[in-house]
Amino acid sequence: MSFLSAAINFNSFFNMKPLNSNKSTISNFKFPKSQTGIQGLDEITFGGLPRNRSTLLLGDTGCGKTIIAMEFLVNGIVQFDEPAVFLAFEEKKDELVLNVKSLGYDLDTLIANNQIYIEHIQFNPDEIVETGMYDLEGLFVRLEQAIYKVEAKRVVLDSLDKLFYGLDEKILRSEFLRLLTWLKAKEVTAIITSENGDSYLTRRGILEYVADCVIVLDNRVTNQITTRRLRIVKYRGSIHGNNEYPFTIDEKGVSVYPIISEAIQQESSSKRISSGIKELDEMLGKKGFYEGSSILISGTAGTGKTSVAASFAYSVCKANKTCLYCAFEEAPNQVIRNMAPIGLHLDPLVNSGILTFYYSRPTIQNLELHFMAIKKIIHEIKPSVVILDPITNLMTEGPNSDIRSMLTRFVDFLKTQHITVMFTAAITIGSIERNPSDEGISSMVDTWMMVQDVEVDAERTRSLCVMKSRGMDHSKEVRKFIITSKGISLSPLISIKNGTIADSKRKAKEHANLSTSKESIGVKESSRSVE
Repeated sequence: MSFLSAAINFNSFFNMKPLNSNKSTISNFKFPKSQTGIQGLDEITFGGLPRNRSTLLLGDTGCGKTIIAMEFLVNGIVQFDEPAVFLAFEEKKDELVLNVKSLGYDLDTLIANNQIYIEHIQFNPDEIVETGMYDLEGLFVRLEQAIYKVEAKRVVLDSLDKLFYGLDEKILRSEFLRLLTWLKAKEVTAIITSENGDSYLTRRGILEYVADCVIVLDNRVTNQITTRRLRIVKYRGSIHGNNEYPFTIDEKGVSVYPIISEAIQQESSSKRISSGIKELDEMLGKKGFYEGSSILISGTAGTGKTSVAASFAYSVCKANKTCLYCAFEEAPNQVIRNMAPIGLHLDPLVNSGILTFYYSRPTIQNLELHFMAIKKIIHEIKPSVVILDPITNLMTEGPNSDIRSMLTRFVDFLKTQHITVMFTAAITIGSIERNPSDEGISSMVDTWMMVQDVEVDAERTRSLCVMKSRGMDHSKEVRKFIITSKGISLSPLISIKNGTIADSKRKAKEHANLSTSKESIGVKESSRSVE
């Protein structure tokens, strides 16, 4: 090659257009999918399972394989008018119908209406006598009759791996591939359940390579708390969520919690909502909090965090807006009793349904499952405000980064629903130094207020200060925090006694304490606190 031709080729290389510059894009193309109707699962699969293809559902005993498969069929019938076939290789038909009744599945009616066909295929490996080349022709015949009987669009083969017991690997792969090809030709969307293997996803390490979609279920125990999790290992032709997602099974069926999905761009509101404390609203630009924002009330025990949260809830309900109060320390009846002496009568609001309490001990389940339970209530009552009191009780398990990640995504979810959220937390300067995750909570919220107990000249004084409030010109003043039978009020720390300023010394010390606090957590004061 000559020097000239080499130079031409060299220049051509750098002047080349990107490979996809002339490639036509099909922006409107949508991969054909069948919606499962399972809360959260359609979100992480971006629309459901692959239509007219097979999905392999793997998991150990008790993970929920059969329940998820059955809900996929029932939702298909009820929501999308797609009849179904369920072939079981373990549970008998009567047992299966009875077992799912507790979840609200009325299979008897669906069977009577010829909307679902259920059959149990007896299979005993000990009774097998090998007389020739193994194939699945017998299964194809029974399955074709069932599909024809109800004109099925969805099929489940539950515990199909029992049918492949003791087979040669070459035969197993070829017959399983033939089964998937046969199902695709029948234009049905299928779920095949199987147990996990030791060294591979399945026992023989073959089925997962042939299937179009593979979902793995897990039921793990951490610190004596059980959590079911779901992960999409493979999905040909479609993007999907790659992480592990917790899910629950209760009387309403299966719910997958995709709180770890990508954050959605939230819309910001300029509307304000009152804190329920007149003087505090004045400190917040004379208007209160922004609607849809996140608020943190921090302080040690006995400083009045719950009282501030209850005042906010009371004000919201009096404005005829729904509020969800999540209590993780005191029982609801205890909160109601304790707030009555300060003029906050919450009982009538609960009876009217405008105030709803969620109460659970933090040790009953982990942080993710608490958020899942709260999310269900949010979908039911659609509150304007959610209060979590206190959030620090939930933060006993897991690494700091995991805790902050879950809280951040939970706040993101609430913001997408335009819900104002208030946290209370036992966070102090000392706790931030010992536990960095505490500082993570204060940095992720929009408004942070600190209530403190300051002892000056042998007198205990509560104080409140707005540490930050994004997007508004808030007060930098430290106010005296007073709780009386008429509610909460804030007043200047200076009071006049006998014509002199008796509290000037105490004010100087309290301002010094607050300045030290701000310096230790890196909070910069400005005339306008905007982040």
